[in-house]
Order: sequence, then C-alpha cells, then structure tokens
Amino acid sequence: MSTPGLPEAAQQLHEALLARGETVAAAESLTAGLFCATLAAVPGASATLRGGVVVYATDLKTTLAGVAPALLAASGPVSEPSAAALAEGIRSRCAATWGVGLTGVAGPDPVDGHAPGRVYLGLSDGLVTVVHELDLPGDRGAVRAGAVQEAMVRLLGRLAEHAVPGKPGDGGSVTP
Repeated sequence: MSTPGLPEAAQQLHEALLARGETVAAAESLTAGLFCATLAAVPGASATLRGGVVVYATDLKTTLAGVAPALLAASGPVSEPSAAALAEGIRSRCAATWGVGLTGVAGPDPVDGHAPGRVYLGLSDGLVTVVHELDLPGDRGAVRAGAVQEAMVRLLGRLAEHAVPGKPGDGGSVTP
C-alpha cells in the first residue's frame, strides 16, 4: 500500500476523525502551521480541527503550548520529551481528542547537534503519548512537508489501532 499524498492524507484524516466524533490540535515548530493549514484545506475541517499554535520560538513552546521551561532546559526544544510535551499541552489547551507536536530541524544548518531532517513527532490522546523520531530527506520544504505527511499518516495509524469507545462490535480497545 502506498502512502497517500498530503491532500489525500488530510482528507483521510478528516474523514476518520469525523467518523469517530474526534478532533485534533497541533503545536508546530519546524512546520510553522503547515499541518493545520493542510488539514484546514479540506472542506468541513472545522468539524475536526480544533486549532493550533506555531511555536517556532523556544519561549512560545512554554507560553502557548505549556511545555515546562525545565524540560526545555534539560532536553532542548528539538527532542523526544519536547515533542511529547507539545502534543500533550496543545491537546489539553485546545480541548481536542488528539494532540500533535512537531519539532525538528528543517535545515539547511544543524541545530543543537541535530542534522537537518531530524524530526520528533508527538501524538497524544490524553492517555498515551507516542513520539516518533524521524530522519527526513530533502531541502527545507521537503522536510516540512514530509513531517506533516508523517504526522497525518501516523495519526491515521493510531486511529486505526484504537476502537471508538462506546461503539459495539469494533473488536478493539483504547490502550491505557
């Protein structure tokens, strides 16, 4: 099975969330709003996209997404713990079912010892937060688009893994 393109992935994500009665919010650093903009391009996205913040500057990760300053000082803004905290913070602050946290290095230069293409993608449902470490190829545009693509596809995967609470006969369950 091939990976859908960005518009197709956004459409699929919207439809999957809509079918479940769920929503998503995103705290975006390296993608600078591209996740939300891509999802918002889908007609009817207001039913599933709660909102998002661009937290390009490190201090905004704290003030807008609720990432603890001590975590940022200890782990840095481009890290697994930061991606997890971004996803958890934005989910909570936007009252969404799902939170997406995207942080990384789009390039062309390394940042804090991370090569261009290094991305940390956090996905949180309020019970479980998963962080994916990615190394994406290409220039700034390709890395940013690839990060959004991965976020949508991996969130679709999480949705497929978990049953919709309260729907009989789906054979699945939410992982605690």
